[in-house]
Amino acid sequence: MLTGRRRLPALAGLAVLAGSCLVSLAAMPGTARAAAQHAAGPASGTVLTDSIRDNQQWVLDMLNVPAAWPVSEGRGVTVAVIDSGVNPDVSDLIGSVTTGPDYTGVTTSRSSPDWGVHGTWMASLIAGHGHDDGSSGVIGIAPGAHILSIRVIPDRGDPHYAQYEREQETRIQQSLANGINYAVAHGAKVISMSIGYGAPSGTVRNALQQAYDHGVVVVASAGNSGDQVGSGGDGEAPESFPADYPGVISVGAVNSTGVVATFSSDNLSVQVAAPGVSVPAQGRDGQYWWVSGTSPACALVAGVAALIKSKYPGLAPELVASALTSTTTDRPAGGYNSQLGFGVVNAAAALAKAGQFAHSQSANAQSADAQSAGTGVVATARFHGELAPEPVPPRGPGQLVLFALLALACLALTIAAGTRLAVLRRTHR
Repeated sequence: MLTGRRRLPALAGLAVLAGSCLVSLAAMPGTARAAAQHAAGPASGTVLTDSIRDNQQWVLDMLNVPAAWPVSEGRGVTVAVIDSGVNPDVSDLIGSVTTGPDYTGVTTSRSSPDWGVHGTWMASLIAGHGHDDGSSGVIGIAPGAHILSIRVIPDRGDPHYAQYEREQETRIQQSLANGINYAVAHGAKVISMSIGYGAPSGTVRNALQQAYDHGVVVVASAGNSGDQVGSGGDGEAPESFPADYPGVISVGAVNSTGVVATFSSDNLSVQVAAPGVSVPAQGRDGQYWWVSGTSPACALVAGVAALIKSKYPGLAPELVASALTSTTTDRPAGGYNSQLGFGVVNAAAALAKAGQFAHSQSANAQSADAQSAGTGVVATARFHGELAPEPVPPRGPGQLVLFALLALACLALTIAAGTRLAVLRRTHR
C-alpha cells in the first residue's frame, strides 16, 4: 500500500507518505537492489529474469488463477490504476496501458526514473502479459485486461514529493475524487487503489457513489499498520481510506503459506486477503522486483474482479464482492476475522459463483420484462411499503346481462313490496 496523506494527533499534524511497498528487491541477473525496506529487513535472494514465472507460480496457485483462465482472461475490461503512474513501455505491459491525467499538482517528467514506480508494479500484477510470446516475465491475473493509468500521488522518491507534502488536505482528497470520476467517465469497470488516507472525505465518497451507480467494482488496500492500535483505542489498526468506505473491497495480505503478513492492517474493513509478501512484479525500469504490502494484494484482487467483469459485464458491484467473499479458501474460524476477512480469494470459484449470480440476475430481468410487456401476469408496485391497488378488469357482455337481470329482480321485489303495503293499508282502514 502506498500511503497517502494522513494526519493523526500522535504525529502533531505531520503529514506522512510512504513512497513504496514495504519491501522491494530489484531482480536482475547476478545483482540485488533494495529499496524501502521494512523494519524486519528485506527479502533475500535474487530473481533471475528467466525464472520470474517460476517465482510467480505460488501466487497464481494460491489464488487458483490457472483454473479461471479458460473461462476469462479479462479481455474487454479496463482497470483504472489510481496510483503514482504506470510506465506503458515496459515489456510486460506494452500495448495494454492508456495514460490518463496527472492530478498530483507536481511537474515531474514521465521520463524521470522516480515517476510511476509503485503504479507500474501494480499494473503488471493486474494485466501483465509477459513477453517473448508471453512465455517470460510477469503474467498478470487478467492478462487480457487494459490498464487506465491515473496519477494522483507521487512516489516518495519523486523530486517534487516535498511540494506534494505541503498541499492542503482538501486538494489531496479532491485529486483522488477527480481520479475516480475520470475512471468512471472513461469506461473503467474496475478501479484499483493501492493507496491510503488517514481521514475520510465527502468529495471522495460522492465520487465512489458515482462509480457504484455505473457498475464499477472498487478495490483498495487495507493498509500496512499491522495490529497497531488506532486513535480510537479499540484494539484495531488505524482506519485507512478508501479501503474503509462502504462498498469498497478492502484487501489484506498473506504470505506464501497463507499466514497473515505481520504488516497487514488488522481492522474490520478487511473483506478478503491475497498474496502480499515477496510478490514478483515488473518495475518502471523494466527490471523485476519482489514487492510486499497490502498494495500487491489489492492489485491481485482487482485482477480477479476484472476476470469476473469480463465474463459477466452486467454483474452489479455488490454481487462481484459477494462472489469474492463467499468462495474464499483458508476461511478463518467462525467465517470471518479482521485480519483475513472472509479468507483468501479463489479466482476460479469466484468466477463460477459470479456465473450463478449473473444467471439469476438475467432470469429476474427477463421476468420483469415479461410482466411489463403484458403477458397476463399482474405486476404490482410498492409505495411506502404498501401494495399498489390492482386495476379493475373491464366488464364483459356476460357481466352486463347478469347486472340487468339483477336490476329486474330488484325492480320486481320493489313492486311486490309496494303492492303488499297498499293492501295492508286498505285492510287497516
